[in-house]
Amino acid sequence: MQSPIISTMPAQNGALVVTLSDGAKPAAIYYTLDGTTPTSNSSQYSGPFLLDSNATIKAIAAGANGEVSAVVSQSIQLNIPSGTLVWSDEFTNATGAVAQPNPQVWTYDTGSGGFGNNELETYCAWGSSAAPCDSAQPNAYVGTDGYLHIAAREPSPGVYTSARLKTEGLFNLQYGRIEVRAQVPEAQGFWPAFWLLGSNVEKVNWPACGEQDVLERVNAAASPDWNEGSIHGTGFTGTNLGTRFFFPAGQTAAGWHTYGMIWTPGSVAYYVDDPAHPYVTYTRSSIAGLSGSVWPFDSGSNFMILNLAVGGSWPGSPNASTPFPSEFLIDYVRVYKN
Repeated sequence: MQSPIISTMPAQNGALVVTLSDGAKPAAIYYTLDGTTPTSNSSQYSGPFLLDSNATIKAIAAGANGEVSAVVSQSIQLNIPSGTLVWSDEFTNATGAVAQPNPQVWTYDTGSGGFGNNELETYCAWGSSAAPCDSAQPNAYVGTDGYLHIAAREPSPGVYTSARLKTEGLFNLQYGRIEVRAQVPEAQGFWPAFWLLGSNVEKVNWPACGEQDVLERVNAAASPDWNEGSIHGTGFTGTNLGTRFFFPAGQTAAGWHTYGMIWTPGSVAYYVDDPAHPYVTYTRSSIAGLSGSVWPFDSGSNFMILNLAVGGSWPGSPNASTPFPSEFLIDYVRVYKN
């Protein structure tokens, strides 16, 4: 069994994106970052991941028949100051036409079926022309204005299309200050969101993988208007751990705002517009009184998701007041070192 190959490429300001490959023979790869010897209980590699701190990477490959490779190791010294921007997608576009979101970062969930929430939309990938998707009217694109547009459309009465972008398999991260600057559509039946799932979701399923909801907003603007930040895991799903941030008087979520998460070992904190003042902080003690609860947020890396759902159990269906098309606009997604 061939040992994995460790390779790196620059991210931003000294940070790296690490790739582990298994050569010609398919195998599961397990790794550690603290210099300990990896086993099949260590983090399983699921795609390139961000590294912004000193680390000793050790990795093994494990075959389907139980064979295990020798350990491969690489020490990396970064010494990046706290608060440094280490990765971002700024959605720049100088082509003069609408452009595909970076395919090295973003892929898509596609199709219909409700996605566990009785949603009504069909999610469409860039370039899809399978009905009801239309490549001439993309649901996700980078505009010449430098924004990522996620468009909810109604190509025929009662038929809805939208997009759900994700970095799964392409870019993972663990810890840091993760921030999106966005403007959401507010109308009956809309559900825009920026959230993260554990990269081990295919192995352990939801909710054991963990879910961190940085931006969630449903339906028309309220007074005061709000954003909800929540976490989910084994033993705490639904409304157990969700907190609303209420915008100051005169502001709504339909304006431009920054929505962020400060993720450190044992802690997930959320803020709107001001990272110095989180509106809620969740820790292991937050789930201590919930039967069967397991804190999943220190078990490995996560991937990011941006989507605009239409309908579903939480917002309910669109009605005659719901405008189509409507767009969820994203100025940037950024990651800063803790």
